[in-house]
Amino acid sequence: MIQDNANHAIELTRTAREIADVMLSTTEDGQQINLRAALEREVSEVQSSYPNAAVTYDTTIPSIRINANDMISSVFRNLLKNAIQHNDKPVAEVKVSATDQDGTVSVRVADNGPGVPDNQKEAIFGKGDRDLETAGTGIGLYLVKTLVTDYDGEVRVEDNNPEGSVFVVELLKAE
Repeated sequence: MIQDNANHAIELTRTAREIADVMLSTTEDGQQINLRAALEREVSEVQSSYPNAAVTYDTTIPSIRINANDMISSVFRNLLKNAIQHNDKPVAEVKVSATDQDGTVSVRVADNGPGVPDNQKEAIFGKGDRDLETAGTGIGLYLVKTLVTDYDGEVRVEDNNPEGSVFVVELLKAE
């Protein structure tokens, strides 16, 4: 219990620091990040932190540059951790995919968890929205939405068939 509380405090502090960084900085036009490198780094870190979860790639991640800065890692980290922390199955299964489209790239983080009820799909991106039965901080998805919007992208949650959720992040490709 002490370890869980300490881990929660660390996660809350890290997320709060990231939000402060976002609020205090200005995103410069023209910043670019390699999508594959950023996403693979976060998947690897989450696989190390949650060895009992099955985090896999559903597609080859394209090696393209996107209009974002280093904070894009926070987006991927939060989505991956949420897919595991809010999962009610004996083994959390998370599948990551990315699709290169005209001018954009779509990153999908799908899980086999309980899903998100339709009446909460918008609200979960609000500041402080938290499920009291899980280890979340209540600000991670707010950070995701803030960053993705700052990158002129979009984020949404969809149903995963037959069960679970899919968080979809649409980002602009660098020109």
